[in-house]
Amino acid sequence: MSSLDETDIEILRLLSRDARRTYTDIAEAVDMSGPAVAERVEGLQDAGIINRFTVDIDRTQLGAGAQVFVQVDPKNSFDVLRSRLDASDAVEHVMVTAGGELWFNARAEVHGVHTWLSGLLEPADDAEYTVTLIDEIEWQPSLDGTEFALTCAECGNTVDSEGESEWLDEEMRHFCCSTCRTQFEDRLEQFREGV
Repeated sequence: MSSLDETDIEILRLLSRDARRTYTDIAEAVDMSGPAVAERVEGLQDAGIINRFTVDIDRTQLGAGAQVFVQVDPKNSFDVLRSRLDASDAVEHVMVTAGGELWFNARAEVHGVHTWLSGLLEPADDAEYTVTLIDEIEWQPSLDGTEFALTCAECGNTVDSEGESEWLDEEMRHFCCSTCRTQFEDRLEQFREGV
């Protein structure tokens, strides 16, 4: 998949609203056949644009505790703390800021939030954090206002219809031209030889 067209973007839009939507239903919306839509979705997966299909669970319906948003400055414990957050069942989303902070939202028991959070952050004794209780959260994935284009793995330029895509190191890589592809492959080979 060298570039996205309007049909790909519409398929992504439809799947972002309902990932369980059938290929037949999508095909009707984009004026294609079901097998053609399936092929497009597989191409989007192979290109790494669609990483997974997921379920958006309203945990309040399950009585799973209060939604909290936590901003953490991990100081010198970033890697340890990131691993702890990734492994915690209560943590739903982890974000890393450009400034090196970890922000996450999680479900915590209404009583004992401080105790739970202290235990979660325990290996990072020097970490500073703030906690905000969330009253309501709504997930609204949208592709509107987003310009879609693949980025060249070598130079960062936009990959258009003249570009190339190739599996390298078990990952689909996209290149704006054959020169960038060759340069990337040469650097990859030098890296492998150096290791």
